[in-house]
Amino acid sequence: MTAQAASDDNAPLKIGWFSTGRGEGSLGLLKSALDAIDSGDLAAELAFVFVNRVKGQTKRTDRFLELVESRNIPLVTLSSIDFRRSHENKPWAKLREDFDRAVIELLAPHSADIAVHAGYMLIAPLLCSEYLTLNLHPALPGGTIGMWQQAVWNVITEGLDETGAMIHVSTEEVDEGPALAITKFSVRGEEFDSYWNEISGLDPATLKADPGEELSLFKAIREAGLLRERSLLIETLKAVSVGRIDPSGSGDVLDLTPEVENTVAN
Repeated sequence: MTAQAASDDNAPLKIGWFSTGRGEGSLGLLKSALDAIDSGDLAAELAFVFVNRVKGQTKRTDRFLELVESRNIPLVTLSSIDFRRSHENKPWAKLREDFDRAVIELLAPHSADIAVHAGYMLIAPLLCSEYLTLNLHPALPGGTIGMWQQAVWNVITEGLDETGAMIHVSTEEVDEGPALAITKFSVRGEEFDSYWNEISGLDPATLKADPGEELSLFKAIREAGLLRERSLLIETLKAVSVGRIDPSGSGDVLDLTPEVENTVAN
């Protein structure tokens, strides 16, 4: 179903939520979505949540799963670690499509208008074909491809003045599907300048080794990004639900920086 169709019949947008649920970032994204739905700010419902971990793997994942269960949202789990063990520990690249097929079969009783990958750490080519899938990526179009850690280090290594995040359509090409919405923020000024001064003249490669992710500038950039990523995802879903964004990616990229910054400021 298209976003326009959802808007026309006034039905809430049905979202399938995919996550690995491995940390505070994933948990925060889910909480933000639930808060927006509860407040009426987002006309949507979570049709299901899929997690590629099971209870007992980590305490952080358990917290994520417990939140889903406490809200009576249909929860489907399949451990990618257990799946690989049951398939002779073959390289994941050879198991990826088999895992996706197993997930699709488990999700057959559920339906969704769109899917969201919010901290889902697996490349999922068949899932992207089965569902119209939106992915949150912690870099602007044309920027870093890959994990959020690399995106932050690229800002530091390249001495950038600005960074951001985007929501894009997931495709078989990792982080290269059509962008739907972006938000941008400065990594200069009062909030960041003292941290840049601390590393002036130092080799970024050395800093990456020690102190690594404990580097003050690294943590400041990551924290600023996290604050905005949650808002960007919610603002994008709101725009999809009212037909302002075509989730197929055929329209223009929407700059949601004003809406995101307003949320951060408040």
